[in-house]
Amino acid sequence: MTEQAEELTCSPDELRTLFLFEKLSEDQLQWLCGHGHVELFEPGPLYSEGDPATCFYVLLDGTVVMSRRVGADNVETGRTSQRGVYGGAFNAYLGDRTPQVYMQSMRVTEPSRFFVLDANDFAQLMHEWFPMAVHLLEGLFFGVQASQRVIGQRERLLALGSLSAGLTHELNNPAAAAVRATAALRERVAGMRHKLGMIGAGKWSKATLQTLIQLQERAVELVAKAPSLSPIEASDREDELTDWLDDHSIANGWDMAPIFVQAGLETAWLDHVEATVDDGALEGALRWLSYTVETELLMNEIEDSTTRISTLVGAAKQYSQLDRAPYQVVNVHELLDSTLLMLAGKIPPGITVVKEYDESLPSIPAYAGELNQVWTNMIDNAVSAMGDTGKLTVRTGMDQELLFVEFADTGPGIPEEIRGRIFEPFFTTKPVGQGTGLGLDISWRIVVNKHHGDIKVESVPGDTRVRVCLPLTAPDPDSQESR
Repeated sequence: MTEQAEELTCSPDELRTLFLFEKLSEDQLQWLCGHGHVELFEPGPLYSEGDPATCFYVLLDGTVVMSRRVGADNVETGRTSQRGVYGGAFNAYLGDRTPQVYMQSMRVTEPSRFFVLDANDFAQLMHEWFPMAVHLLEGLFFGVQASQRVIGQRERLLALGSLSAGLTHELNNPAAAAVRATAALRERVAGMRHKLGMIGAGKWSKATLQTLIQLQERAVELVAKAPSLSPIEASDREDELTDWLDDHSIANGWDMAPIFVQAGLETAWLDHVEATVDDGALEGALRWLSYTVETELLMNEIEDSTTRISTLVGAAKQYSQLDRAPYQVVNVHELLDSTLLMLAGKIPPGITVVKEYDESLPSIPAYAGELNQVWTNMIDNAVSAMGDTGKLTVRTGMDQELLFVEFADTGPGIPEEIRGRIFEPFFTTKPVGQGTGLGLDISWRIVVNKHHGDIKVESVPGDTRVRVCLPLTAPDPDSQESR
């Protein structure tokens, strides 16, 4: 608070000229002058957002400027010289049911006089003079808070329902692949048992068996190093192997060739097998090795599928933060990765996702689950704007003293005439039934009000960037409020 020049005389007649007090009785005006006082303030801050709210101020003459904190900046929200405007401990009548802090900052730009009333006296005045009005205001205040919570929960449930459908689809694919691979593996193991029966019958010599085991181990090693082939390359190699098998009178060679190709085996390896095994044992050896290779490939497929399932479950756990404290120190890249993985099923194949992470960024204190909701809203909006094709770039870095997460899309851009409205509740450009108009409003509350961060938007056709800025240190929890 600025240093006061002097305490002046309070006049009931002057208070009566203010719209706030014009309906009060003479006794009430005398009470105000008895409990409050008139004070002259020199240019400078009167009170600051987040500080304990101790006084209620009414402007008698002068000029005031109101501002709110957005990220690291104070954004001016109003400037006036109108007599009777008020600010300060306006919520004192609510008592300890809400944090008693100044909801904005106020400063004066010229010597200005105020009627000043202590917060406790203001609360007494409200309860004794306007009991019905107090009940109405309480109902309005807490009703709005309750509505915001319900709307926020509904928005989260809508997002969760959509994500659950996508997650179910994503889980079903590797689960189905694992089931198919398990069924095929059971058949191949049965075939190997049959071959073992032949070995037990003494069809092959001990030396041949030792040779087959060595070839088997070498084949397993080659499977682990199998190169990735294009469809054309794989087809050409299958033709080569099929011709080799046909030339060596191997029945149904066309059936074994794709297995050998998938394992990265070539005709040179088949030549090596031919040169290693005894005469007359080539076909049996190749079929034994085919079973070995296919078994290994099927086990790899099962491992890949179950790993994919485990990864998806881990991402869902990271995304929901169900087993973690709401407020914690987090790595934003882990949160972004889990959200992108959860949303993978909703991103069309024609949209390329590019991650440009600054790996030197520190972990930050945050409400992890709620930040995941912010990422979800930003990605969903970007994808919706681009349609079926485009590029989504998720970028992280430092913006002065703030950590930023930027979502850039190649969509048509946000028209300038509506850019200032995108954070308004229920404002949406999506067709009816496809958007609630609450995603960006909720994101604003989470980032600006709850984390004391900022959201910046830049947009031209083909390049829209939404930058979420977050502080590196924890804000004062007493100064957090709902917007």
